[in-house]
Amino acid sequence: MKGKLILENGIIFEGNIFGYLEESVGEVVFNTGMTGYQEVLTDPSYYGQIVTMTYPLIGNYGINLEDVESKSPKVKGFIVREKCDYPNNWRCEMDLEGYFKQNKIIGLEGIDTRALTKILTNNGTMKGIIATKELSQSEIEQKFKNFNNNDAVMKVTTEKTYTMEGDGAHVAIVDFGIKENILRSFKQRNCKLTVFPADAKAEEILKVNPDLIFLSNGPGDPEDLQDVIKTLKKIIGKKPIIGICLGHQLLALTLGGKTEKLKFGHRGCNHPVKDIEENKVYITSQNHGYYVSGLPEGMEVTHVNVNDGTIEGMRHKSLPIFSVQFHPEACPGPKDIEIIFDKFLSVI
Repeated sequence: MKGKLILENGIIFEGNIFGYLEESVGEVVFNTGMTGYQEVLTDPSYYGQIVTMTYPLIGNYGINLEDVESKSPKVKGFIVREKCDYPNNWRCEMDLEGYFKQNKIIGLEGIDTRALTKILTNNGTMKGIIATKELSQSEIEQKFKNFNNNDAVMKVTTEKTYTMEGDGAHVAIVDFGIKENILRSFKQRNCKLTVFPADAKAEEILKVNPDLIFLSNGPGDPEDLQDVIKTLKKIIGKKPIIGICLGHQLLALTLGGKTEKLKFGHRGCNHPVKDIEENKVYITSQNHGYYVSGLPEGMEVTHVNVNDGTIEGMRHKSLPIFSVQFHPEACPGPKDIEIIFDKFLSVI
């Protein structure tokens, strides 16, 4: 079935629709990973986004039901140069098309993803429509006008508090769209986890008397979460706090720092980050459209992005507060950056 990607700036790409045959609107971004498409699809941080994979062949090892980062795909759409119709892997349980149909995700293949990536790199991320039929200009404009991703976190957070037992440190997790492997990484260190919804009150979190409070990754603009920032201000100084990605950005805003939107974001599993304290460079997995542009007073930079110099980690000079922008749980190295979880626990 023929279909189109209509970008906000008027550029149109024609290709073939696959998966769930229903139009979708979202923010068009690109991911540079050569593998890991299943983790990308199920990462809650991609909620509200149409993801373009720069690697030309996607779906070659199929889909399994273990390597997921949440219960279902979170992307609004998926764009590939070519999808593999006959995956070959001993762990494969279904192909990409079947997975998309089952989870109501629309895909578009057969377009020049290199050209699309160049447009996004030069012009920045923008809204897009994967259309299954002809749309008038007024219809296109109305669809773009109606789309926003302001409530993304509340769409992906847990509905209620739950506990995962363990014999080690008690970590209170505020779930803004947490990835499963973050939970696994803490469980591997025998932590007891109490996971709270994004709108949990400070009193609720402090009531369980955790050893450590963790702020998770998640989608959207951190400045949209003003109620969360008010909650965090009540917690600062009372318990050790750590964070990843959106949690890192929220900590910066809570402490008086600034965040800004990146032109086209950092999304992939090949981003070099320098650890200033260890004087080492790690290859990291990243997925964010915003970054900490202004370091809060009292904080010091621990990690920087080698590509563009943006802040990738920070630590408070006197309080037990530490956070990173990249994803240490994502295994791009594959294991060299796992040490971050040990550093998290050392904050206690």
